[in-house]
Amino acid sequence: MIRLLSVVGARPNFMKIAPIVEELKNYPAIEHCLVHSGQHYDELLSGNFFADLGLPKPDVNLEAGSGSHAVQTAEIMKGIEPILLDYKPQMVLVVGDVNSTIAAALTAVKLGIGVAHIEAGLRSFDMTMPEEINRKLTDAVSSLLFVTEQSGVENLKHEGVPAEKIFLVGNVMIDSLLRHREIAARSPVLDRLGMRQNGSGCRPYGVLTLHRPSNVDDPKTLQGILRAVSALAAEFPVFFPIHPRTRKNIESFGLLRYLANAAGQNEGGIVPLDPLGYLDFLSLNDRARIVLTDSGGVQEETTVLGVPCLTLRQNTERPATVEQGSNQVVGVDSDRILAAARSVLEKPVGPFARPPLWDGRAAQRIVAILREHFQSGGLALA
Repeated sequence: MIRLLSVVGARPNFMKIAPIVEELKNYPAIEHCLVHSGQHYDELLSGNFFADLGLPKPDVNLEAGSGSHAVQTAEIMKGIEPILLDYKPQMVLVVGDVNSTIAAALTAVKLGIGVAHIEAGLRSFDMTMPEEINRKLTDAVSSLLFVTEQSGVENLKHEGVPAEKIFLVGNVMIDSLLRHREIAARSPVLDRLGMRQNGSGCRPYGVLTLHRPSNVDDPKTLQGILRAVSALAAEFPVFFPIHPRTRKNIESFGLLRYLANAAGQNEGGIVPLDPLGYLDFLSLNDRARIVLTDSGGVQEETTVLGVPCLTLRQNTERPATVEQGSNQVVGVDSDRILAAARSVLEKPVGPFARPPLWDGRAAQRIVAILREHFQSGGLALA
C-alpha cells in the first residue's frame, strides 16, 4: 500500500486537489489522506467549496486559522508534523502557493518525505509577493514538479532544476472547471442578481475580485481601483464578491461610497456580494462581459471560459493567459484600468485559444507519473 498525503488550505487549493482525489479513487493500492490546514476557516471561504467540488470531508483539519505569515506558517508546521509522523506517507502533495503549501513542504522534507508540487514553476519575479516566496521555496525542496504551462518549465530549468524532476501536465484547476461548467450553468445566481433575461440570455455585467495585500491594504491603491471600477459600474452592473479582509479595509478606509447601497445610497455603484461558492462563482464569471481581478486562478479560468480579463497587478506569473489574448495586465492606475475596460467593451474580442494540455486531463497525467515514480522505486502497484 502506497500512502499519499495532500494538504490544502485556501479556496484555490480545493479546486486543484479535487480532480486528483477523484482520480486516485481508481487505484486501490494508493491510500490517500486529505489534510485541511484551516488557513481559510470561514464557511463561505472554505466549507461550501468542499460540497460544490464533491470533495470528501478532510481526514484531518489542523484549524490553524488566521495570523501573520510567520504565525500561520508556524502553526501549520506544528500541526502537520505529528500527522506525518503517524501516517508515514511516501509522498506529500502540495498545491499552489499559499502558506499551507510551503509549511507542509518544509515539514515533510525535513522528515525525509518526498514532496510533489502541483502548479510548480510559476514566477511573477516580484519578491514582494508572499506567494512568489512560497512558490520558489516549495519548488526548491520538491522531488516532483508538476507544471501547468511552458513558462514554468523554462523558469525551473533556468533555476537549475534537473529536467527529470519537471513534468508539464496541464492545469488541474481547469480539470475542475471543465468538469463542473455544465452544473454551474444551472446555478440560480444570475436569477438572484436579476441578470437573466427572458430565455437564456443575460444582461451585460462585469465581475471584480480583489484580495492581494498590495491592492487591498494600501488605501490609495484600493481607492484608485474602486474609483475606476465604479465609473464602469455606472454603465452596467459590476458584481464584487468581497473577501472579508477586503471588506474590512473598505470600511476602515472610508471607501463605502464606491459600493452600491452603501448607507442606502449610490445605487449605481459596484454591487457588493458575500463570498460565493465555487459553482455560483463559476456561473457568474462564465456569462460576464468582463472580469477585473488580482487573482491568478481567475486569470486562468477566464482564459478557458473565453471571457476578457483585466489583471489589476503590475505582473502575472501566468503569462500563458496573456499569450492567448484573453488577459491583459493593466496595473492599478485608475485611468489605465478604465481605458482598458472600455476598449474591451467597445470592440469584439476572441475567440481565445487554450494553452496546451488545459484539456481536463491534468490529474490523470499527475497520477500516472506518481504511479510510475513509485514503481521505478521498486514499489508494486495494483
